[in-house]
Amino acid sequence: MTAAAERTTEAPTVLVLNGPNLGRLGARTPEVYGTASLDDLTRELGAEGARLGLRVDVRQSDDEAELIGWLFEAIEQRSPVVLNPAAFTHYSYALADAAVQVPEAGLPLVEVHISNPAGRERFRQRSVISAVATGTIAGFGFDSYVLALEAIARLQGR
Repeated sequence: MTAAAERTTEAPTVLVLNGPNLGRLGARTPEVYGTASLDDLTRELGAEGARLGLRVDVRQSDDEAELIGWLFEAIEQRSPVVLNPAAFTHYSYALADAAVQVPEAGLPLVEVHISNPAGRERFRQRSVISAVATGTIAGFGFDSYVLALEAIARLQGR
């Protein structure tokens, strides 16, 4: 097989980026976010990615600048993105300005939320990310991430 053929069959890496407080999954507000941990999510998404022919790189940061850097890394590496911006959803124009560059580079960016922000407190009902994302999936627990991976696989022709 030629190197070019190998590149086209190589599983793309999807960056799954999680924002502030999501490192506390399982301990933080389990009635909203469930009892499973970020490690549980990472294992589940690894298995789902393998099933879909995708590699999955799950990351979490409470730092806005680090999330922005990872979005730029995704662009440079040609990696689709699943983004749970968490609290940054509602006010981070810096994150939105970085996120818009992913679809502008021809890559999917799927915004996800474990809960349904539209059904929660008023301040959570606005997203500055949704308008720049390829799509948004919310309210399905960890399945929001699984559905995002499935959407990316379809968009990538897998």
